[in-house]
Amino acid sequence: MFVNWFFQSGLKQGVFWGIMVYVVCAMNDVLMRILGDRLHFIEISFFRFLFSFLSVAAIVHSKKISIASSMHKMHFARSVVGAVSLTMCCLSVKLMPLAENASILFSEAIFMLPMSAIFLREKITYRTLFATVIGVIGLLIIFKPSSNNFNINALIPTAAALLFSVQNIMIKKMVDSKENNMIMLYYFGLYTMLISGIFVPSVWLTPTIHELFLLILLGCGANLLQLFMFLAYRATSAANLSPLRYTELIFSVILGYLFFGEIPTLTVIAGAIFIVCGTCVASIGKHERCGCCS
Repeated sequence: MFVNWFFQSGLKQGVFWGIMVYVVCAMNDVLMRILGDRLHFIEISFFRFLFSFLSVAAIVHSKKISIASSMHKMHFARSVVGAVSLTMCCLSVKLMPLAENASILFSEAIFMLPMSAIFLREKITYRTLFATVIGVIGLLIIFKPSSNNFNINALIPTAAALLFSVQNIMIKKMVDSKENNMIMLYYFGLYTMLISGIFVPSVWLTPTIHELFLLILLGCGANLLQLFMFLAYRATSAANLSPLRYTELIFSVILGYLFFGEIPTLTVIAGAIFIVCGTCVASIGKHERCGCCS
């Protein structure tokens, strides 16, 4: 059957699922922007975590998967970092053009370099230093620190990218400890839902039926990211999938124009080129999981 082709191993199948990951990433940004017209970004994040958790919990309990874990402190710590970083993303897509936001989030790989050296004791090389310098130049171009138009909003996705790199360190340690992927998804969804839920009453607005539908799509999209990533890595190697990450920028440009009439400025394009080049150099031989797909 034709459908079976998508679930076979192979480069084409891996590329298909890999591209789908970043299509959903860009679409989730669109949903958060639309929902942010009326709902508070904290409430949007809460519903994202809620519906993400409910869909994972349904799978876990229907298949009677054990949720026993000896790493609850790590699960909770990762969830705190994840809740803050993803909530920052929800705010940044409201304040910034989608392409600009996506470009800055690519700097996650740049932040990973020094953190890998400090926390994972990975060796710092000239390639590492070169990649960091290129990425920082790209960020400075977008920030425009010497101009009267200093882009203070860019601090938000930059902070999110930094926290994503912290989360990736935690994921690496948990994976090395043989923690089950489904258990990681389960507790991440549970704890982020509870953490964000603490702040929701102070900003609560009852969603309309239309908004509730979009919130459900956002929560399901968060889990589709995980599913598509799993299918992509099952189909082909991480080395084949790594370059696809930059297709998110293309989708962000297209969707930003179609939905919001956004056209990237030359400054953003120049900064994005530097950040992407720095990230490409940083990614050689490294295939860390993307934090924003958590």
